[in-house]
Amino acid sequence: MSNKVYFLLSAFLLIVLAGTAQQNDNSPYSRYGIGDISDNNFNHTRQMSGLGSSYIDGYHINIVNPASYSFLNATAFDAGVFVKRTWLKDNIATNKIWSGNLEYLSLAFPLRNPINEIYDGVKKNYKLGMAFTLMPHSTVNYNVASQDSLPEAGRFTRNYIGTGGTYKFLWGNSYMYKKFSVGVNMGYLFGKMKYENKLVFDAEKFAYSDFYTNDYNVSGFLWNAGVLYTDILNKKAIENNKTTPVKRLSIGLNANSATNFSTTYNISHQLIQQLLGGVINVDTVFLQDSIKGRGKLPAEFGLGATFYSGEKFCLGVNYATSLWSEYYNDASGEKKGALKNASKISIGGYFRPDYKSFDNFFERVYYRYGAYYQTDPRVINNEQITSYGLTFGLGMPFVFQRKVSHVNLGLNLGIRGQNTPISERFVKISLGVTFNDDEWFLKRKYN
Repeated sequence: MSNKVYFLLSAFLLIVLAGTAQQNDNSPYSRYGIGDISDNNFNHTRQMSGLGSSYIDGYHINIVNPASYSFLNATAFDAGVFVKRTWLKDNIATNKIWSGNLEYLSLAFPLRNPINEIYDGVKKNYKLGMAFTLMPHSTVNYNVASQDSLPEAGRFTRNYIGTGGTYKFLWGNSYMYKKFSVGVNMGYLFGKMKYENKLVFDAEKFAYSDFYTNDYNVSGFLWNAGVLYTDILNKKAIENNKTTPVKRLSIGLNANSATNFSTTYNISHQLIQQLLGGVINVDTVFLQDSIKGRGKLPAEFGLGATFYSGEKFCLGVNYATSLWSEYYNDASGEKKGALKNASKISIGGYFRPDYKSFDNFFERVYYRYGAYYQTDPRVINNEQITSYGLTFGLGMPFVFQRKVSHVNLGLNLGIRGQNTPISERFVKISLGVTFNDDEWFLKRKYN
Protein backbone atom coordinates (compact mmCIF):
# COMPACT_ATOMS: atom_id res chain seq x y z
CA MET A 1 0.00 0.00 0.00
CA SER A 2 2.98 2.31 0.47
CA ASN A 3 3.41 2.22 -3.32
CA LYS A 4 0.00 3.93 -3.60
CA VAL A 5 1.17 6.67 -1.26
CA TYR A 6 4.34 7.20 -3.30
CA PHE A 7 2.23 7.35 -6.47
CA LEU A 8 -0.08 9.99 -4.93
CA LEU A 9 2.94 11.99 -3.78
CA SER A 10 4.59 11.90 -7.22
CA ALA A 11 1.34 12.79 -9.00
CA PHE A 12 0.71 15.74 -6.71
CA LEU A 13 4.21 17.13 -7.15
CA LEU A 14 3.69 17.04 -10.92
CA ILE A 15 0.44 19.00 -10.45
CA VAL A 16 2.24 21.58 -8.32
CA LEU A 17 4.95 22.00 -10.95
CA ALA A 18 2.26 22.48 -13.58
CA GLY A 19 0.54 25.03 -11.34
CA THR A 20 3.67 27.05 -10.68
CA ALA A 21 4.42 27.09 -14.40
CA GLN A 22 1.15 28.94 -14.89
CA GLN A 23 0.35 32.52 -13.92
CA ASN A 24 0.98 33.39 -10.27
CA ASP A 25 -1.95 33.87 -7.92
CA ASN A 26 -3.67 37.17 -8.73
CA SER A 27 -5.18 38.48 -5.49
CA PRO A 28 -6.17 42.18 -5.76
CA TYR A 29 -6.78 42.33 -2.00
CA SER A 30 -3.09 41.66 -1.35
CA ARG A 31 -2.56 45.35 -2.20
CA TYR A 32 -3.58 46.27 1.36
CA GLY A 33 -1.55 45.77 4.53
CA ILE A 34 1.53 43.65 3.90
CA GLY A 35 -0.40 41.28 1.62
CA ASP A 36 -2.32 38.07 2.17
CA ILE A 37 -1.24 36.62 5.53
CA SER A 38 -0.17 32.97 5.45
CA ASP A 39 -1.95 30.42 7.62
CA ASN A 40 0.35 29.18 10.40
CA ASN A 41 -1.55 25.90 10.60
CA PHE A 42 0.31 23.10 8.89
CA ASN A 43 -1.51 20.76 6.54
CA HIS A 44 -2.87 18.28 9.09
CA THR A 45 -4.54 20.98 11.23
CA ARG A 46 -5.50 23.04 8.18
CA GLN A 47 -7.54 20.06 6.95
CA MET A 48 -9.56 20.47 10.16
CA SER A 49 -10.00 24.21 9.35
CA GLY A 50 -7.33 25.23 11.86
CA LEU A 51 -7.33 23.78 15.38
CA GLY A 52 -3.83 25.05 16.11
CA SER A 53 -4.53 26.61 19.52
CA SER A 54 -5.30 23.29 21.21
CA TYR A 55 -4.32 20.42 18.90
CA ILE A 56 -1.60 18.04 20.14
CA ASP A 57 0.00 15.17 18.27
CA GLY A 58 2.98 12.98 18.99
CA TYR A 59 4.13 12.87 15.36
CA HIS A 60 3.03 16.15 13.70
CA ILE A 61 4.27 19.73 14.20
CA ASN A 62 1.97 22.52 15.38
CA ILE A 63 3.66 25.95 15.37
CA VAL A 64 0.45 27.90 16.12
CA ASN A 65 0.79 27.00 19.79
CA PRO A 66 4.48 26.37 20.60
CA ALA A 67 3.47 24.61 23.84
CA SER A 68 2.62 21.62 21.61
CA TYR A 69 6.30 20.82 20.87
CA SER A 70 6.75 19.01 24.19
CA PHE A 71 4.02 16.51 23.23
CA LEU A 72 6.15 15.12 20.38
CA ASN A 73 7.17 11.47 20.74
CA ALA A 74 9.52 11.47 17.74
CA THR A 75 11.50 13.84 15.57
CA ALA A 76 9.34 15.27 12.75
CA PHE A 77 10.37 16.96 9.52
CA ASP A 78 7.40 18.55 7.75
CA ALA A 79 7.24 20.11 4.28
CA GLY A 80 4.13 21.53 2.61
CA VAL A 81 3.21 22.50 -0.96
CA PHE A 82 -0.03 23.54 -2.63
CA VAL A 83 -1.75 24.02 -5.95
CA LYS A 84 -4.70 26.39 -6.27
CA ARG A 85 -7.40 27.15 -8.82
CA THR A 86 -8.97 30.60 -8.40
CA TRP A 87 -11.94 32.25 -10.07
CA LEU A 88 -11.85 36.07 -9.81
CA LYS A 89 -15.14 37.68 -10.79
CA ASP A 90 -16.20 41.30 -11.20
CA ASN A 91 -19.27 42.81 -12.88
CA ILE A 92 -17.72 42.30 -16.33
CA ALA A 93 -15.79 39.05 -16.52
CA THR A 94 -14.36 36.02 -14.69
CA ASN A 95 -10.63 35.34 -14.63
CA LYS A 96 -9.34 31.81 -14.00
CA ILE A 97 -5.89 31.37 -12.46
CA TRP A 98 -3.65 28.43 -11.53
CA SER A 99 -0.98 28.87 -8.87
CA GLY A 100 1.21 26.76 -6.62
CA ASN A 101 4.21 27.00 -4.33
CA LEU A 102 6.12 25.68 -1.34
CA GLU A 103 4.32 26.60 1.90
CA TYR A 104 6.63 25.65 4.77
CA LEU A 105 9.63 23.66 5.99
CA SER A 106 9.84 22.67 9.64
CA LEU A 107 11.91 20.43 11.91
CA ALA A 108 10.82 19.64 15.48
CA PHE A 109 11.96 17.09 18.05
CA PRO A 110 11.64 16.09 21.71
CA LEU A 111 14.79 16.98 23.64
CA ARG A 112 14.46 13.76 25.66
CA ASN A 113 13.70 10.59 23.73
CA PRO A 114 10.72 8.75 25.31
CA ILE A 115 12.42 5.42 24.53
CA ASN A 116 15.09 6.29 27.10
CA GLU A 117 12.43 6.18 29.82
CA ILE A 118 11.65 2.60 28.82
CA TYR A 119 15.36 1.72 28.97
CA ASP A 120 15.77 3.37 32.36
CA GLY A 121 12.48 2.11 33.77
CA VAL A 122 11.70 5.59 35.08
CA LYS A 123 8.86 7.81 33.88
CA LYS A 124 9.55 11.51 34.36
CA ASN A 125 6.95 14.22 34.92
CA TYR A 126 8.40 16.68 32.42
CA LYS A 127 9.14 16.80 28.68
CA LEU A 128 10.97 19.25 26.43
CA GLY A 129 10.57 20.07 22.74
CA MET A 130 12.17 22.32 20.14
CA ALA A 131 11.33 23.40 16.58
CA PHE A 132 12.77 25.34 13.62
CA THR A 133 10.50 26.65 10.86
CA LEU A 134 10.90 28.62 7.63
CA MET A 135 7.76 29.79 5.84
CA PRO A 136 6.11 32.78 4.13
CA HIS A 137 4.47 35.32 6.42
CA SER A 138 2.62 37.22 3.70
CA THR A 139 2.37 37.35 -0.10
CA VAL A 140 1.69 40.22 -2.50
CA ASN A 141 0.69 39.21 -6.01
CA TYR A 142 -1.78 41.03 -8.21
CA ASN A 143 -2.04 42.44 -11.72
CA VAL A 144 -5.17 44.45 -12.47
CA ALA A 145 -5.76 46.42 -15.66
CA SER A 146 -8.63 48.48 -17.01
CA GLN A 147 -9.05 50.37 -20.29
CA ASP A 148 -10.61 53.76 -20.81
CA SER A 149 -10.58 56.67 -23.26
CA LEU A 150 -10.93 60.44 -23.38
CA PRO A 151 -11.65 62.55 -26.45
CA GLU A 152 -8.50 64.64 -26.05
CA ALA A 153 -6.21 61.75 -25.03
CA GLY A 154 -7.52 58.71 -26.84
CA ARG A 155 -7.34 55.23 -25.36
CA PHE A 156 -5.29 54.48 -22.28
CA THR A 157 -4.78 51.65 -19.76
CA ARG A 158 -4.62 51.81 -16.00
CA ASN A 159 -2.43 49.02 -14.64
CA TYR A 160 -1.84 48.13 -10.98
CA ILE A 161 0.85 45.54 -10.21
CA GLY A 162 2.13 44.18 -6.90
CA THR A 163 4.76 41.48 -6.26
CA GLY A 164 6.81 40.10 -3.38
CA GLY A 165 6.10 39.24 0.21
CA THR A 166 7.63 38.50 3.58
CA TYR A 167 9.11 35.40 5.18
CA LYS A 168 9.83 34.33 8.73
CA PHE A 169 12.28 32.01 10.43
CA LEU A 170 11.09 30.71 13.82
CA TRP A 171 12.87 28.99 16.69
CA GLY A 172 10.55 27.49 19.28
CA ASN A 173 10.91 25.77 22.66
CA SER A 174 8.41 24.05 24.92
CA TYR A 175 8.35 22.65 28.46
CA MET A 176 5.68 20.34 29.85
CA TYR A 177 5.18 19.43 33.51
CA LYS A 178 2.43 16.93 34.26
CA LYS A 179 -0.78 18.34 32.71
CA PHE A 180 0.51 21.77 31.70
CA SER A 181 2.78 22.83 28.89
CA VAL A 182 4.17 26.25 27.94
CA GLY A 183 6.11 27.32 24.87
CA VAL A 184 7.41 30.28 22.91
CA ASN A 185 8.42 30.98 19.30
CA MET A 186 11.03 33.63 18.53
CA GLY A 187 11.46 34.67 14.92
CA TYR A 188 12.91 37.01 12.34
CA LEU A 189 10.74 38.68 9.67
CA PHE A 190 12.23 39.73 6.32
CA GLY A 191 11.14 40.36 2.75
CA LYS A 192 10.62 42.80 -0.11
CA MET A 193 7.52 44.16 -1.87
CA LYS A 194 7.08 46.20 -5.01
CA TYR A 195 4.02 48.21 -6.10
CA GLU A 196 3.58 49.77 -9.55
CA ASN A 197 0.83 52.07 -10.82
CA LYS A 198 0.86 52.77 -14.57
CA LEU A 199 -1.18 55.03 -16.81
CA VAL A 200 -0.22 53.96 -20.35
CA PHE A 201 -1.38 55.75 -23.53
CA ASP A 202 -1.29 54.35 -27.05
CA ALA A 203 2.14 54.88 -28.58
CA GLU A 204 0.82 56.56 -31.73
CA LYS A 205 -0.50 59.49 -29.67
CA PHE A 206 3.06 60.38 -28.55
CA ALA A 207 1.67 61.03 -25.08
CA TYR A 208 3.70 60.65 -21.90
CA SER A 209 2.69 57.57 -19.92
CA ASP A 210 2.78 57.83 -16.13
CA PHE A 211 4.78 55.30 -14.08
CA TYR A 212 4.75 55.37 -10.27
CA THR A 213 6.78 52.78 -8.31
CA ASN A 214 7.16 52.10 -4.60
CA ASP A 215 9.30 49.21 -3.39
CA TYR A 216 10.49 48.51 0.12
CA ASN A 217 12.33 46.00 2.30
CA VAL A 218 10.91 44.78 5.60
CA SER A 219 12.75 43.46 8.66
CA GLY A 220 11.79 42.85 12.25
CA PHE A 221 11.38 40.34 15.05
CA LEU A 222 8.34 38.18 15.83
CA TRP A 223 7.27 36.17 18.82
CA ASN A 224 4.30 34.25 20.13
CA ALA A 225 3.71 32.19 23.24
CA GLY A 226 1.26 29.49 24.22
CA VAL A 227 -0.01 27.34 27.04
CA LEU A 228 -1.75 23.96 26.89
CA TYR A 229 -3.66 21.97 29.49
CA THR A 230 -4.56 18.35 28.83
CA ASP A 231 -6.24 15.73 30.99
CA ILE A 232 -7.66 12.22 30.71
CA LEU A 233 -11.40 12.18 31.30
CA ASN A 234 -11.98 8.45 31.92
CA LYS A 235 -9.22 7.53 34.37
CA LYS A 236 -11.42 5.23 36.47
CA ALA A 237 -12.60 3.30 33.42
CA ILE A 238 -8.99 2.78 32.33
CA GLU A 239 -8.01 1.56 35.80
CA ASN A 240 -10.76 -1.06 35.63
CA ASN A 241 -9.97 -2.06 32.05
CA LYS A 242 -6.56 -1.26 30.56
CA THR A 243 -7.85 -1.74 27.02
CA THR A 244 -10.37 1.13 27.34
CA PRO A 245 -9.67 3.89 24.78
CA VAL A 246 -8.34 7.04 26.41
CA LYS A 247 -10.71 10.01 26.28
CA ARG A 248 -8.67 13.18 26.45
CA LEU A 249 -9.39 16.91 26.43
CA SER A 250 -6.83 19.59 25.53
CA ILE A 251 -7.40 23.31 26.02
CA GLY A 252 -4.95 25.80 24.52
CA LEU A 253 -4.24 29.51 24.44
CA ASN A 254 -1.74 31.30 22.22
CA ALA A 255 -1.00 35.01 21.89
CA ASN A 256 1.51 37.68 20.96
CA SER A 257 1.68 41.41 21.45
CA ALA A 258 1.95 43.95 18.64
CA THR A 259 5.46 43.93 17.14
CA ASN A 260 7.33 46.69 15.32
CA PHE A 261 9.17 46.33 12.02
CA SER A 262 11.53 48.54 10.04
CA THR A 263 11.33 49.46 6.36
CA THR A 264 13.65 50.95 3.76
CA TYR A 265 11.75 52.14 0.73
CA ASN A 266 12.30 53.79 -2.64
CA ILE A 267 9.82 55.99 -4.52
CA SER A 268 9.99 56.97 -8.17
CA HIS A 269 7.65 58.85 -10.50
CA GLN A 270 8.50 58.92 -14.20
CA LEU A 271 6.87 60.13 -17.40
CA ILE A 272 7.76 57.95 -20.39
CA GLN A 273 7.09 58.83 -24.04
CA GLN A 274 7.49 56.26 -26.80
CA LEU A 275 8.30 57.70 -30.24
CA LEU A 276 8.54 56.12 -33.68
CA GLY A 277 11.46 53.79 -34.23
CA GLY A 278 11.51 52.67 -30.61
CA VAL A 279 12.99 55.90 -29.27
CA ILE A 280 11.95 56.54 -25.64
CA ASN A 281 11.99 59.81 -23.73
CA VAL A 282 12.08 59.57 -19.94
CA ASP A 283 11.33 62.45 -17.64
CA THR A 284 11.91 61.77 -13.95
CA VAL A 285 9.43 63.75 -11.88
CA PHE A 286 10.45 62.43 -8.47
CA LEU A 287 13.04 59.97 -7.20
CA GLN A 288 14.05 59.23 -3.61
CA ASP A 289 15.99 56.21 -2.37
CA SER A 290 16.66 54.56 0.99
CA ILE A 291 13.89 56.25 2.96
CA LYS A 292 13.72 54.87 6.49
CA GLY A 293 10.33 53.97 7.93
CA ARG A 294 8.59 51.93 10.58
CA GLY A 295 5.46 49.89 10.97
CA LYS A 296 3.57 47.75 13.44
CA LEU A 297 2.08 44.27 13.10
CA PRO A 298 -1.02 43.40 15.12
CA ALA A 299 -1.37 41.64 18.43
CA GLU A 300 -2.97 38.21 18.02
CA PHE A 301 -4.92 35.89 20.28
CA GLY A 302 -6.17 32.32 19.87
CA LEU A 303 -8.20 29.97 22.05
CA GLY A 304 -9.34 26.41 21.41
CA ALA A 305 -10.41 23.07 22.84
CA THR A 306 -10.09 19.60 21.32
CA PHE A 307 -11.59 16.28 22.45
CA TYR A 308 -9.95 12.96 21.54
CA SER A 309 -11.48 9.49 21.83
CA GLY A 310 -8.55 7.12 21.66
CA GLU A 311 -7.00 7.00 18.19
CA LYS A 312 -10.41 6.85 16.51
CA PHE A 313 -12.05 10.25 16.80
CA CYS A 314 -11.24 13.91 17.38
CA LEU A 315 -13.38 17.07 17.43
CA GLY A 316 -12.31 20.61 18.22
CA VAL A 317 -13.24 24.26 18.02
CA ASN A 318 -10.92 27.25 17.60
CA TYR A 319 -11.27 31.03 17.77
CA ALA A 320 -8.57 33.50 16.72
CA THR A 321 -8.47 37.28 16.45
CA SER A 322 -5.91 39.84 15.18
CA LEU A 323 -5.98 43.53 16.17
CA TRP A 324 -5.23 44.98 12.73
CA SER A 325 -6.71 48.36 13.66
CA GLU A 326 -3.34 49.12 15.30
CA TYR A 327 -1.40 48.34 12.10
CA TYR A 328 0.46 51.10 10.29
CA ASN A 329 3.23 51.21 7.68
CA ASP A 330 5.23 54.32 6.74
CA ALA A 331 6.42 52.74 3.47
CA SER A 332 2.90 52.22 2.08
CA GLY A 333 1.41 55.32 3.73
CA GLU A 334 -1.16 53.29 5.67
CA LYS A 335 -2.11 54.88 8.98
CA LYS A 336 -3.63 53.39 12.12
CA GLY A 337 -7.26 52.56 11.60
CA ALA A 338 -6.93 51.88 7.86
CA LEU A 339 -7.60 48.20 8.58
CA LYS A 340 -10.08 46.57 10.93
CA ASN A 341 -9.69 43.85 13.53
CA ALA A 342 -10.09 40.37 12.05
CA SER A 343 -11.28 37.08 13.51
CA LYS A 344 -11.77 33.43 12.54
CA ILE A 345 -13.84 30.64 14.03
CA SER A 346 -13.23 27.03 13.05
CA ILE A 347 -14.65 23.63 13.86
CA GLY A 348 -13.20 20.34 12.72
CA GLY A 349 -11.79 16.97 13.57
CA TYR A 350 -10.93 13.54 12.20
CA PHE A 351 -12.17 9.97 12.11
CA ARG A 352 -9.84 6.96 11.94
CA PRO A 353 -11.60 3.58 11.58
CA ASP A 354 -8.88 1.29 12.99
CA TYR A 355 -5.28 2.40 13.38
CA LYS A 356 -4.22 -1.18 14.28
CA SER A 357 -5.53 -2.72 11.06
CA PHE A 358 -2.85 -4.78 9.30
CA ASP A 359 -4.68 -5.78 6.14
CA ASN A 360 -6.68 -2.64 5.26
CA PHE A 361 -4.69 0.53 4.58
CA PHE A 362 -7.75 2.77 4.39
CA GLU A 363 -8.80 1.84 7.93
CA ARG A 364 -5.52 3.33 9.19
CA VAL A 365 -6.06 6.63 7.35
CA TYR A 366 -7.11 9.84 9.13
CA TYR A 367 -10.26 11.25 7.52
CA ARG A 368 -10.25 14.95 8.41
CA TYR A 369 -12.99 17.54 8.01
CA GLY A 370 -13.79 21.13 9.03
CA ALA A 371 -15.57 24.41 8.36
CA TYR A 372 -14.57 28.02 9.00
CA TYR A 373 -15.78 31.60 8.82
CA GLN A 374 -13.49 34.62 9.06
CA THR A 375 -13.44 38.37 8.70
CA ASP A 376 -10.58 40.03 6.86
CA PRO A 377 -8.83 43.21 8.09
CA ARG A 378 -9.26 44.88 4.70
CA VAL A 379 -12.26 47.07 3.91
CA ILE A 380 -13.71 47.64 0.44
CA ASN A 381 -16.47 50.24 -0.13
CA ASN A 382 -16.88 50.54 3.66
CA GLU A 383 -17.53 46.80 3.93
CA GLN A 384 -15.18 44.40 5.66
CA ILE A 385 -14.18 41.42 3.51
CA THR A 386 -15.37 38.02 4.76
CA SER A 387 -14.55 34.48 3.72
CA TYR A 388 -15.81 31.02 4.54
CA GLY A 389 -15.16 27.49 3.42
CA LEU A 390 -15.07 23.75 3.95
CA THR A 391 -11.95 21.63 4.39
CA PHE A 392 -11.31 17.92 3.94
CA GLY A 393 -8.21 15.77 4.14
CA LEU A 394 -6.56 12.39 4.26
CA GLY A 395 -3.72 11.56 6.66
CA MET A 396 -2.05 8.53 5.09
CA PRO A 397 0.62 6.63 7.03
CA PHE A 398 3.55 5.09 5.17
CA VAL A 399 6.85 3.44 6.12
CA PHE A 400 10.07 5.29 5.31
CA GLN A 401 13.38 3.77 6.47
CA ARG A 402 11.45 1.47 8.84
CA LYS A 403 9.70 4.44 10.46
CA VAL A 404 6.00 5.30 10.22
CA SER A 405 5.56 8.69 8.56
CA HIS A 406 2.57 10.49 7.03
CA VAL A 407 1.32 12.08 3.83
CA ASN A 408 -1.42 14.66 4.47
CA LEU A 409 -3.47 15.48 1.37
CA GLY A 410 -6.05 18.24 1.84
CA LEU A 411 -8.78 20.17 0.03
CA ASN A 412 -10.06 23.67 0.82
CA LEU A 413 -13.20 24.97 -0.93
CA GLY A 414 -13.64 28.66 -0.17
CA ILE A 415 -15.22 32.00 -1.08
CA ARG A 416 -13.77 35.42 -0.25
CA GLY A 417 -15.18 38.90 -0.76
CA GLN A 418 -18.54 37.71 -2.03
CA ASN A 419 -20.24 41.12 -1.61
CA THR A 420 -17.34 43.22 -2.89
CA PRO A 421 -16.53 44.46 -6.43
CA ILE A 422 -14.16 41.50 -6.95
CA SER A 423 -15.20 38.15 -5.49
CA GLU A 424 -12.89 35.17 -5.24
CA ARG A 425 -13.82 31.49 -5.32
CA PHE A 426 -11.06 28.93 -4.99
CA VAL A 427 -10.18 25.27 -4.74
CA LYS A 428 -6.88 24.71 -2.95
CA ILE A 429 -5.22 21.29 -2.83
CA SER A 430 -2.43 21.00 -0.27
CA LEU A 431 0.13 18.32 0.43
CA GLY A 432 2.13 17.94 3.63
CA VAL A 433 4.72 15.22 4.08
CA THR A 434 5.89 14.43 7.61
CA PHE A 435 8.92 12.19 8.13
CA ASN A 436 9.32 10.78 11.64
CA ASP A 437 12.36 9.32 13.39
CA ASP A 438 12.40 8.06 16.99
CA GLU A 439 16.19 7.50 17.27
CA TRP A 440 17.29 11.09 18.00
CA PHE A 441 18.85 11.55 21.48
CA LEU A 442 18.58 7.80 22.04
CA LYS A 443 20.98 6.32 24.60
CA ARG A 444 22.53 3.14 23.18
CA LYS A 445 22.93 0.21 25.59
CA TYR A 446 25.19 -2.76 25.03
CA ASN A 447 25.72 -5.88 27.13
